Amino acid sequence: MEELKIAQGTKAERYKLLLEQVKCVVEGETDLIANMANVAAMIHETFGFWWTGFYRVEGDELVLGPFQGPLACTRIKRGRGVCGTAWAQNETIVVPDVEQFPGHIACSSASRSEIVVPLRDGKGDVFAVLDIDSAELNTFDADDRRWLERIVAAMPLACCR
Repeated sequence: MEELKIAQGTKAERYKLLLEQVKCVVEGETDLIANMANVAAMIHETFGFWWTGFYRVEGDELVLGPFQGPLACTRIKRGRGVCGTAWAQNETIVVPDVEQFPGHIACSSASRSEIVVPLRDGKGDVFAVLDIDSAELNTFDADDRRWLERIVAAMPLACCR
């Protein structure tokens, strides 16, 4: 496989290229874990975030899936922390300062801001979340939300229920 080029330029330009690369990489691949692994690596390499990865819904918990970065929490209950709250509310959550988020789960003290994007099946139910942490405050905004929602929407659903 040809090595993917890390996007240069504005954040929007990097996301636009990343989205096209994600579509190419996941096209025809129905294995959820393989797609999560590649997408996490692509986002992580493009932006250099502190931690980038997925948690999968298993019963009443989110279970750690493929990720890039340091050691992570293995299981998160529904409604707990940013990931569990995004799952329970079925919506993307942007946290400018994790210290200000009630019930934040500190898997790493280096994490300062976070975004969590739900992945939904054909019925609209959350089957996983994309979790990205930054070592800087105020890293994520509405543009990150919009592009990351597009990226997870590009992942095939044949693998997911």
